[in-house]
Amino acid sequence: MLATIKKDFYAVFERDPAASSKIEVLFAYPGLHAIILHRIAHWLWTKRVPVIPRFISHFSRFLTGIEIHPGAKIGMSFFIDHGMGVVIGETAVIGNNVTLFQGVTLGGTGKEKGKRHPTLGNNIVVGVGAKVLGGIVIGDNVKIGANSVVLESVPPDSTVVGVPGRVVKQGGRRLAEVMMDHVHLPDPVAERIERIEREIEEIKRQLDENTKS
Repeated sequence: MLATIKKDFYAVFERDPAASSKIEVLFAYPGLHAIILHRIAHWLWTKRVPVIPRFISHFSRFLTGIEIHPGAKIGMSFFIDHGMGVVIGETAVIGNNVTLFQGVTLGGTGKEKGKRHPTLGNNIVVGVGAKVLGGIVIGDNVKIGANSVVLESVPPDSTVVGVPGRVVKQGGRRLAEVMMDHVHLPDPVAERIERIEREIEEIKRQLDENTKS
């Protein structure tokens, strides 16, 4: 557990340019506090210790504004940036090198039993306010844009934008080099509308020219 927490600690410096010192990160980063408390709660949860894991989770929510169910499985180098409002459900599974921004929900879609929360692969960024709901699978190297609502599984090496989330394939290109830029994402629907508008304007221009001639 200590080795995993150490990776979480150094992940802050890898992904947050505002992190200036180890003391600051250790005492003033609620995302780090939340994951440390979750590691402890999850370990107790796996040992079937009653009540205490949920109490730790509740205390963590009170302290950090981040709610992680003790049953959630989270990989190494996990980073929550400005994590107020983040919610991670009981059956959520998160891989390695995953970043969540504030307001992200990894939740369920109803009262279904069993695996009802999403599974996230490795090297994933989930933007501000995004909702990933249901027992879906998000592949490796996926980038989910701010305020997207993802209700279906996403293939690896993709970008998701919109409500409901739409997938933009990246041609197999890894997203590692642009993982932290979760604002400047393509919107294929907006691009299609703009193209149609340009074509309409061109048709109007041609009609005007024909009328004058």
